[in-house]
Amino acid sequence: MRFNHLDLNLLVALDVLLEEQNITRAAERLHMTQSATSGVLGRLRVYFEDELLAQVGRKMQPTPYARELAAPVRQILLTIQSSITAKPVFDPATSKRHFRLITSDYLISVLFARVIQKISLEAPHITFELLGPGDTSTELLMRGEADMMIVPERYLIEGHPSQLLFEEEHVCVVWDGNTQVGDSITLDQYIEMGHVSVIFGRNRQLSVEEWLMAQYGFTRRMEVVTHDFNTLPQLIVGTQRVATMLQRMARLYANYLPLRILQPPVKIPVMREFMLWHRTMDGDPMHRWLRAKISQIINELEQ
Repeated sequence: MRFNHLDLNLLVALDVLLEEQNITRAAERLHMTQSATSGVLGRLRVYFEDELLAQVGRKMQPTPYARELAAPVRQILLTIQSSITAKPVFDPATSKRHFRLITSDYLISVLFARVIQKISLEAPHITFELLGPGDTSTELLMRGEADMMIVPERYLIEGHPSQLLFEEEHVCVVWDGNTQVGDSITLDQYIEMGHVSVIFGRNRQLSVEEWLMAQYGFTRRMEVVTHDFNTLPQLIVGTQRVATMLQRMARLYANYLPLRILQPPVKIPVMREFMLWHRTMDGDPMHRWLRAKISQIINELEQ
């Protein structure tokens, strides 16, 4: 299929080449030989009258024109995927759609495991891949490599639709044998105690710490840093440390571990959790159905 003398099949290859910036890796993803992939790059260079990928040392880097092409090429492919290849009607009972969702282990533990369980009763052949949040989460969504993100409000992307799922409070959690605090914790105690905290990726960390720093001008003494929410309460047991965590997770683990849940010494803003998806998926019937089911099931579970 050609448009203005361009073989539109080459756009798929161009998209992969610009992302990988490596002939070998691009060939693997395209299920082509390296020589065939090099040939495709050659045809693209002729059409666009640009080098597109230039050898710089041992690496290939996109030219300025290639950088300009990357976003519109990806947008074209997403539009084709969502509006042309998507089926106008579907049957949840027989659909074999595979969804890739970016969400935290916190949400999986407190709600989403049950959401998936309930969806499987109505759509038993739908499959899910749950990806943890990280430095490339936004890029995955923007490239259409993830169907949805379920994230706090601060990570919403302007120009892309979202929907509020629920709100959540923060609490402090200590080991039940902690001798430094009783049934409450003061601000001085909170500052002096060692903390266990979560950080995702190189550039992502919990907003609560940044908010406390900006609001009160102090920092917590981080004695243990972990990379998922589920290990927070486990790392508290048997220590004199404290963790600031989301209330649903704290209550869940208090059923299994010797923990004491305390109100924070300062008022911490409510965390608002949203579904976020690429605007090209807004009208996709199956995606729309999934969003509605997630919202419905969470509302039912919260009642």
